[in-house]
Amino acid sequence: MQTTRPTKAVIAAAGFGTRFLPQTKAMPKEMLPLIDKPIIQYVVEELVAAGIKDIIIVTGQNKRSIEDHFDYPTQDLVANLKLGGSSKQPLLEEVESIAEIANFVYVRQKGPYGNGTPLICVEHLIGDEPFVYTWSDDFIVSDPPRFEALCAAYSQYQAPVLGAVRAKNDEDFARYGFAGGAELQPGLLQVSELVEKPGSRAAAPSDYATVSGFVLTPDIFEYLHRAQQQMAEGSELYYNDALKLMLAEGKRILALEIPGARYYDAGNKLEYLKTVVEFALQRHDVGPEFADFLRTTVGKMDK
Repeated sequence: MQTTRPTKAVIAAAGFGTRFLPQTKAMPKEMLPLIDKPIIQYVVEELVAAGIKDIIIVTGQNKRSIEDHFDYPTQDLVANLKLGGSSKQPLLEEVESIAEIANFVYVRQKGPYGNGTPLICVEHLIGDEPFVYTWSDDFIVSDPPRFEALCAAYSQYQAPVLGAVRAKNDEDFARYGFAGGAELQPGLLQVSELVEKPGSRAAAPSDYATVSGFVLTPDIFEYLHRAQQQMAEGSELYYNDALKLMLAEGKRILALEIPGARYYDAGNKLEYLKTVVEFALQRHDVGPEFADFLRTTVGKMDK
């Protein structure tokens, strides 16, 4: 295995987005906007900032708009923006730059349900390299950025690194997977146990919720195939099943608490709305007026 920082990333984007139906009947949930930018673009930009050059997006049916978004703009759109003169030039430059920020590869997902299947689908593209695996509808805002922190940890320890945030609410223990183990240094665990959705704080091995992004090593594919062979008929294939097999054979896996993390789960209706509001308030172009609108609206509702 090469001992370099990852330069490839896999984004799982094949889900149906059923929680957002009927909106997602024809438009992928990954393309839901946060003001004027789709969710998946935030993920891609953060990957690129961490030095990722090749991005493999695993898609399904009705996902063509993702490919179109990261392609060059149509000539009709270019002509329209040019007619707008200098005021539209920044927009033209922005939409053209989206296609150039990384090398994109698109793979259609085939196989059983579960978050391990996208990995099986891209095995032939990864080769003997570490890589980032992440989702298309949630992300973390942090300093340093999460993918930078994860890649730096991989470079130091040469082992898979699971991104983690500390669970704050009791309901988090029914929503996320959790890692437990000995602390190598503040905020970094050497994982000895993985529990998927323990259901309660008492049943969890720690408060390290493993969410949003990971650096994995290519040996995970061997364990994914083994996990798939052990699956009961009709069950789902999870990457955690492979990680547990790795742990059972003494493989080293780390869990890194992302420093200063603010986790956004835009695949959930309420959390998506909260995310839109937070991002709007942070914008200098719409934030002040939007804040006034919210204060006025909430004031009216309180009467």
